[in-house]
Amino acid sequence: MSNGMRVDLSALDEVIRKLWRLLDDMDKAGTTSKYDTTIPEHAFGQTSGEVVFQEAKNLHAAQTEMKTKIEGIIKTLHELMDDFSTKTSKVRDKYNDEEHEIKKGVGGDSGGSTNNPMASK
Repeated sequence: MSNGMRVDLSALDEVIRKLWRLLDDMDKAGTTSKYDTTIPEHAFGQTSGEVVFQEAKNLHAAQTEMKTKIEGIIKTLHELMDDFSTKTSKVRDKYNDEEHEIKKGVGGDSGGSTNNPMASK
């Protein structure tokens, strides 16, 4: 901003809000993938530890493996979006702080801030 460029902080705020909504959706997807995608063994033809078909055991193992992979993918995406959201917030805060420092400097040059008891805080 010191080079005369202006940053639209409201646009950064909107990006952050969208990321938070996306993170919330990812939390829901993570919960769904963890708790609502389990298929019981008996659905594949396996009951009481006895395998009716070898394929039933193989299908259940494949479903369990895929469920674990999906949970991992959602977790990784969530971490990526959380990291991006945090970094975007930090950038927004830096621009905001710099804007306040510039305004404070401009106000200080005119002598207006010396009479303000809050200016030193």
